[in-house]
This record gives sequence, C-alpha cells and structure tokens, in this order.
Amino acid sequence: MTAGGAGRPEVRPEAHLEAHPEVRPDDRPDGRAGPGMAVRGERLLADIARLAAIGARPDGGVDRVAGSPADLAARDWLGARIAGAGCFTWRDTVGNVFGRAPGGTGPWLLAGSHTDTVPGGGRLDGAYGVLAALEALRTLRENDHPAARALEIVSFWDEEGASPTSDGGLVGSTAFCAGDHITDIAAFLEPHIEQGPRMEQAGIDLAVVDGIVGIDRHAVVLTGETNHAGTTPMARRADAARAAARVLVAVRDIAAATDPGMVANVGCVDVLPGAPNVVPGEARLVVEFRAATRAALDLAAARLIGHAGAVARDERCAAAVTPLSRKPESRFDPGLCGLLDSACRGLGVPVTNLVSFAGHDAGVLSRHVPTAMLFVPSTGGVSHAPAEHTPDRQLVLGCQALLDTVVAWWYGRSTRLVTSDLARGE
Repeated sequence: MTAGGAGRPEVRPEAHLEAHPEVRPDDRPDGRAGPGMAVRGERLLADIARLAAIGARPDGGVDRVAGSPADLAARDWLGARIAGAGCFTWRDTVGNVFGRAPGGTGPWLLAGSHTDTVPGGGRLDGAYGVLAALEALRTLRENDHPAARALEIVSFWDEEGASPTSDGGLVGSTAFCAGDHITDIAAFLEPHIEQGPRMEQAGIDLAVVDGIVGIDRHAVVLTGETNHAGTTPMARRADAARAAARVLVAVRDIAAATDPGMVANVGCVDVLPGAPNVVPGEARLVVEFRAATRAALDLAAARLIGHAGAVARDERCAAAVTPLSRKPESRFDPGLCGLLDSACRGLGVPVTNLVSFAGHDAGVLSRHVPTAMLFVPSTGGVSHAPAEHTPDRQLVLGCQALLDTVVAWWYGRSTRLVTSDLARGE
C-alpha cells in the first residue's frame, strides 16, 4: 500500500519504464546524449560543401534566391539526403521541406532553418541550421535512440524575401504557422550563424539566443521650397536636403541616447527634384531602429519626431514622420533556452546569451510554440556575402549542442509521461 492513499497499490517506477520503452534507464539524467552519441562532423561539413555547390558563384558566394532553379534543386537535394538517412520527406503547398524518422506519433520537436539565400550570399546563412538538424536526426537514427522519433526537421521557404515577387521574407514559416501542422509541433529549435562580430570578438564558441529585436521603420519627409540654386541667397533658402542631412546625422545619436544596444540605419535617401542647379524642395529618408524592447523603439520614434520638427523649423521647412512598418520583438521560451544553455555548457566551451538583431523564422514560430535559437560565430562579422564563414570546429560544436538539446528535451518529455502515469496510479 502507498503511504498516500488507502487501497491504492504500490507502483514500481520500473514498471512504467517498461510501459514506456522510449524511456531508457541508461539515458543520462542530465539530458546529454552520452558516450558514443556524437555527431559526425566530417559528414556535416561535407553536406555544407555539397549544398554550397548548388547555386555557387565564382567568387565563392551562393545565388539561391527562393523559387530560382538553384533553390528548387537544393530542395530536391535535401529531400534526397533525408530519404538517404532512412527517413521520409515531404513538401507542403508553400514549398517547405520536412523530414522525419519512421515510427513517431508526435507532437514533434521541430528543428531547422532555411536554404534560400540573398543574391551573392554566403554558404552558411540558414543552410547551417537545416544541415545541423539533419545531422542530429541521422545520429539519433544510427544510434537507435528513441528521440529520433520525436524530432522533425524543416527547411522553410523564402526566409530572405530577396525575390521581387516575395511577400517580404519569412514566407514559409508564416504560412506554416497559419496551417494545421503547427498543432503537431511541441517546440522549435533553430541553429544559425550569428551574422555579426560579437561572439568572435569575445572569444565565444556558442550562444543561446534569448530573443529577436523589434524593427521599426519610419518615413521622414522634409519639405522646403524649390528655387534657383544660383540666384537664391543662402540666408533665404528653405533647403530640404540640408534639413534632411541634419536629421540623418542625428539618427545614430538618437539611438545611442535611447538604448546603448540599439542599432539604427538610414538606407534610403531621395532628394527632389534632383537637379544640381535647383535648391531641393523635398527630401525623403527611411529610418530604421532595432531594439530588444518596445519601450526603446517607441522612445526613439518620439525623439526622431521631435528632432525632425526642430530641424525643420530652423531650416524654414516642414517635417512629417510617418511609421512605415513595425515588426514586434520576440522573446524565446525560458525553459527551452535553459535546456539549450545546459547542453552548450556541457560541452565545456565558452557560452553566452545574446539577442539577435536579424530577423529569423524562429521569431515567427515563437508566437505559436516554445522556441529557442543557437548561434555559432561569424568570422569578421560578415554575412550575406561570399566571405561568410565559421570555423569548422564551431560548426560541429553547434551541431553537437543541438543533438544534446534534442535528447534533453525528449528525456524531459518522456519523464513527464512516466510521472503522470505514476500520479494516476496506472
């Protein structure tokens, strides 16, 4: 009899391990994959090289824009690699490529990223996450580990939004989250290159990503008076270009004063009518702010509006600041991030926590299921360019951390199943 209830039979935990054969007594309780459960680094690196050859350019870059012949060929190649690992693969109506080991019943832990690139992009952005997920799945299958049946991998369609016909990027993940299959997904992990210099500068091998910054864009229009550039005295000019220049220069200061971690950019400048002998009557800027909190983004917007108005009055012009777009910040799941952090630290390498300043499919998934991201360093902080690079050792480390996290997640889920049965006395 149990101490807690009359008439209730004693329940042996071993009996529930027998009832749940996917829970193995020899699996390490810390969730690590255990001795002999290591990814095959040479196979991962060979896959990266093979995929980079699809759409390869003479300068070492890759042209694999979504929907291009190279992109479609890469998806065919990926499907063949998944099938070659003894798994089955399929595509949805959007073009997302999926893979899964036979025998699972779900809900699944989804892992992956994207294989499309920007024009003249690098060989690792997105592709690394897909191939690391494939290598983790293969390793689990080869070791006959039950976590293989809980893992699903994905290459999302058109993450970059580089095609003229794109809806702006993150197309496949957005469509996926609007469909029925998202209800079969328990969590999402996305391995990725950092695409910035922070990790390399700090000597960090792996980083757990806590979230993705919000991105706000604003249209700034300065309106002055078009006039003859030779006959209009300088003191009488309402020069919209001069006013716009002063606003442009101030954007960096606004960001720094608002949040030391904020980044800002002015990537579009138009001056009208655009003749060398005409004082510009109108100038247009597009200002972008990226920050981890909505409060910082709102404060930066307010300061931009205030500064543009003050400059306009000083320059005898008018100013209008209009929001163009707002992408909300994403916060990732603390529990899943904690599993990823433990897996990374278990490898005995330098680890840190970061916020991503680039958009990712993980940001879309995080609004529907628990999500986490893993970063490996980018050499020189270079990405979206042929020089994009990460040392082989760190690529393999990131893949091993992914594998260990998958096992830890599976172990936790399976243990909860056993505990639930014990509590019911079944």
